[in-house]
Amino acid sequence: MAEDMGVVRDVVVVGGGAAGLSAALTLARARRSVTVIDAGEPRNAPAAGVHGLLALDGVGPDELVARGRKEVLGYGGEILDGEVVDISRTKDVFEITLRDNRLLHARRLLIATGLVDVLPDVPGVREQWGRGVVHCPYCHGWEVRDHKIGVLAMEPMELHKAFLFRQWSSDIVLFAGGIELDTEQRAQLDAFDIAVVGGAVERLEIDDARLTGVRLRDGRVVEVDTVAVSTKMVARTDLFAGIGIEPTLHPSGGAFIETDAVGQTAVPGVWAAGNASDISAQVSGAAAEGARAAQHINANLVMDELARAVAAKAGTTAITERELSR
Repeated sequence: MAEDMGVVRDVVVVGGGAAGLSAALTLARARRSVTVIDAGEPRNAPAAGVHGLLALDGVGPDELVARGRKEVLGYGGEILDGEVVDISRTKDVFEITLRDNRLLHARRLLIATGLVDVLPDVPGVREQWGRGVVHCPYCHGWEVRDHKIGVLAMEPMELHKAFLFRQWSSDIVLFAGGIELDTEQRAQLDAFDIAVVGGAVERLEIDDARLTGVRLRDGRVVEVDTVAVSTKMVARTDLFAGIGIEPTLHPSGGAFIETDAVGQTAVPGVWAAGNASDISAQVSGAAAEGARAAQHINANLVMDELARAVAAKAGTTAITERELSR
């Protein structure tokens, strides 16, 4: 039997990254009882630093989370390390079960579980992920500036990544694989002096844990310092199917949780923020979305409490009037 932790919290946040902690901080400061459940699987764990985050540029992912946790706890929020294995709903209360059999109840639920990057099936990509292999020019472009950057293109739309990385380096190589480039695409690549290498990629060349090149199936090795790839970004949604949350497919092949402008899903009482609902969000954007969702969760709770208070007041007044009329 699961261990019932008693009190019904105002909000349970599933996910302890930038979005989840930012939301919890806002809710705790609003004097809400809020619990963050963190499975400890951040998407940016392989990265050396978080970039583009105002006043914290370059901070390590672990340090950012540690700071965020300290702030949430400082305002009375609660953080539980654990994995959610089941979520159900009884009337207006969500029931959240953790793998260690702890059981939590909450009036509102925020999904901030992030996403999983499905990497290209090329040997060496996973081993170098977050170091020699990058995906986002705005996250990593400055760090790989003036490198010789190889862009692995698995489909025509990924040419756009080569054009973007050209902003940070004049030495870009597009590994086109089996893509048939049309006249316009070749003219664009030529205009940016982007070299094109045809033929299937066999693997990445790694020497003493450092990326050194890209090996083609015909035996050629093209030297590069960095490889840029596109990933299929898939939000973690399976856990929430039982309460009606379904993934929405993205044109890129990924999936996300669809919300309105303030993070509310189609399921009453459930919000989503960060990469779970916006697969392109960087840490700064995820944190902002978490704070925004939290503000609207709090407002939603306030209006619910107001309606109950009005009904209770009306009931008390009716009883008093009946007593006076006796």
